[in-house]
Amino acid sequence: MLKIAYHPLYAHPLPEGHRFPMLKYELIPEQLLHEGTITKDNLFAPEPLDEENIITTHGKAYWLQLKNLTLSAKDQRRIGFPLSAQLVEREIRIAQGTIDGARYAQQFGVAFNVAGGTHHAGSNWGEGFCLLNDQAIAANYLLNNDLANHILIIDLDVHQGNGTAEIFRNEPRVFTFSMHGDKNFPFRKEQSDLDIPLEDGTDDETFLNKLSDALTVVFAKHKPDFVFYLAGVDVLESDKLGKLSLTKNACKQRDLMVFEACFKHQVPVQVSMGGGYSADIKVIVDAHCNTFRLAADLYI
Repeated sequence: MLKIAYHPLYAHPLPEGHRFPMLKYELIPEQLLHEGTITKDNLFAPEPLDEENIITTHGKAYWLQLKNLTLSAKDQRRIGFPLSAQLVEREIRIAQGTIDGARYAQQFGVAFNVAGGTHHAGSNWGEGFCLLNDQAIAANYLLNNDLANHILIIDLDVHQGNGTAEIFRNEPRVFTFSMHGDKNFPFRKEQSDLDIPLEDGTDDETFLNKLSDALTVVFAKHKPDFVFYLAGVDVLESDKLGKLSLTKNACKQRDLMVFEACFKHQVPVQVSMGGGYSADIKVIVDAHCNTFRLAADLYI
């Protein structure tokens, strides 16, 4: 059973002309249902996350600023979304969906969140369209409840997972691996356990070869018993914010390499979608849907 976290609040209303493609969160499940990759039984609607599970990862003062809508105008600009109660509810439902997905992955091998991958949120800040770090929260949930001992976070979004790196910089049970554009946002990088910076224009062959070598190393070195995978499709050549030159087929091969590594090592994997900013939203949706299709083929 492929379990997928989705809630109508994922597609949050934004001011007209905003560059973030919120519509994709409606279109991804619609497309997967339309083509028969999934049925409605695959989807589940997460509840709001408990505050207790937020402040294990994020500072209480920062969380209260979000909860009470008192975040400064400067900090809201850093995030890139106007702060509202509905936006905060969206974020805590996404984070709970990733926790639930992690538990489903332990049961079925793999699970998804239609949203998530909010890797720019650090312990006491949000930025880059990220308020709370869903996979970091879920990783801490697994550790704190003795549900995992060695977690690997594979972040293949085009932007470095700076928040994730900062949150786990002193946590040896979590190995953070980020492969990202070197000269792209965030311009102040944090140090992951393994960072692979990529030059602008990196092509399919270079990307896939570097990833293959890295996956061999991280699975051998860390020996994870759980994997979180951030599958951003902003690596595509068509992406407005990406600066790399990957084809859709290479993006698909990237996902397959991650899934095959997890499958080979018998490690459950939770997948959050991350970024995607191609001008044509059909390209974004199809590239994201490929990730679900591959998992359905491999695990079901």
